[in-house]
Amino acid sequence: MDARALLEALPCPVIPVVVIDRLADAVPLAEALLRGGVSALEITLRTPEGFAAISAMKSAFPEAVIGAGTVCSGDDYRRSVEAGADFIVSPGASEQLFSAAAKHDVPFVPGAVTGSEVISALERGYVTLKFFPAETSGGAPAIKALSGPFPQLRFMPTGGITLENMSRYLDLDSVSAVGGSWLTPSNLMAAQRWDDVSQLASTTVARVREINMESST
Repeated sequence: MDARALLEALPCPVIPVVVIDRLADAVPLAEALLRGGVSALEITLRTPEGFAAISAMKSAFPEAVIGAGTVCSGDDYRRSVEAGADFIVSPGASEQLFSAAAKHDVPFVPGAVTGSEVISALERGYVTLKFFPAETSGGAPAIKALSGPFPQLRFMPTGGITLENMSRYLDLDSVSAVGGSWLTPSNLMAAQRWDDVSQLASTTVARVREINMESST
């Protein structure tokens, strides 16, 4: 399955961008988010616990879609695959990352925010791209503009997206899913308030349904 098919098959097109500081939080956090109706998680490699967190979540929830984010090197890519990641996301792209991706079957979503970066990804066969940081790179209007010369593209924007503004992105046909950290606030994570995290997920899923209903009328 390629990245576009994976993202568009998700029942909920919102992917929490997760930073794990304590490995013990990985499984209860995943359980809370999945219970709230979220379909996939992106576990960033911003902390040393990232790889182990992916493994722990996949072990506990083998049917869940667990991806690796902030993948910035070929070694990161390899270790993410070994940890069991179902997809790989990078804030950018490089020859090393494209080379690593070619060695594995795991879907790769490289980052791109400019025409030149988009063309570089297209030349290598990638039509599903991360748009990061979304809000400071022009937001939904920038994605809409890029869709003009590149109608085949699909985006997964992250960075500055919230419950309040995600509809701007999800309303675009060129957006397959959005990522955000609002579902995992640091204060709730630190206090291990998993029920509150689950409620945030439920609220987000309900908002997605509202957006879908609004767009169909």
